[in-house]
Amino acid sequence: MSKTIQQIEENLRCPECHSHNLSQDQNRAEVVCNRCGYVIDSDLIDYGPEWRAFDHEQYTKRAHIGAPINPLLHDKGLSTEIGWKNVDYRGVAIPYHNRAQFYRLRRWNRRTRVSNAIQRNITQAISSITQVSSRLGLPRTIRETAAFIYRKATLNDLVRGRRTEGMAAAALYAACRQCNLPRTLDEIVHVTNASRTEVGRGYRHLSKELHLKLLPTAPQDYLPRFGSQLQLSNDILEKAKDILNEADAKNITNGRGPTGLATAALYIASILCNKRTTQKKIADTIGVTEVTIRNRYKELSGKLGIPVDV
Repeated sequence: MSKTIQQIEENLRCPECHSHNLSQDQNRAEVVCNRCGYVIDSDLIDYGPEWRAFDHEQYTKRAHIGAPINPLLHDKGLSTEIGWKNVDYRGVAIPYHNRAQFYRLRRWNRRTRVSNAIQRNITQAISSITQVSSRLGLPRTIRETAAFIYRKATLNDLVRGRRTEGMAAAALYAACRQCNLPRTLDEIVHVTNASRTEVGRGYRHLSKELHLKLLPTAPQDYLPRFGSQLQLSNDILEKAKDILNEADAKNITNGRGPTGLATAALYIASILCNKRTTQKKIADTIGVTEVTIRNRYKELSGKLGIPVDV
């Protein structure tokens, strides 16, 4: 852990000459022995003097840092951007005869920020990731993770010869798996122009080449979302979770699709809690077939010994 110069001076001396004559190099963020030149510590944190701000203007002038890095921009927000307001840095309005010049400067600034093919590709992919995430209601964390995965794939030359939209959807699917907020492949394909085969191939390509550590999706992960879509009560969700946990303990879920198991467990739980819902309603709402629900619930009820009065 990095230390400040005060912490070092209290209990440390130069390990070479045992001198207490230490100094801090502000430019290199190092603590150096003035006697022999030995570097005692590096990568120091400059906490700066204590200060307070009573309004936004004072905070802007006294802050030591800039805006945070934004992974949802192709350059991570580190490049200079000309603001859209027609005022200078002092807040004075720009004269009318100079506004056309600033308009041209803004336009050329936008063009030059994306200077090569890689940046253009990343820009298009991040735009597609943002649109699909918005349609699915995914949080910002998923978007940033997907943008990071796609950027890493681009730098490793893994997207050459593949459609940008398909690879962006594959990166988003991988991000959902990585962040334990699963979405089915059909859900993502439904809101994109890429085919299911294209997104699936892209996902397998990314996970293999980038060595993504993605655990298999558990049926329990789908219960809260499916329950919300079907407007089921908490006792049904808890009962369905108990059924799936028991099925996991007996290795019944191996080789079965997680969505089919989740919907079957919800169907059984609704019957056991005397709040029955139909297979057709579950199938139409979730997007699975009635045959899948029927096969999975018969298998679960038979192997777990659960009496289901259909």
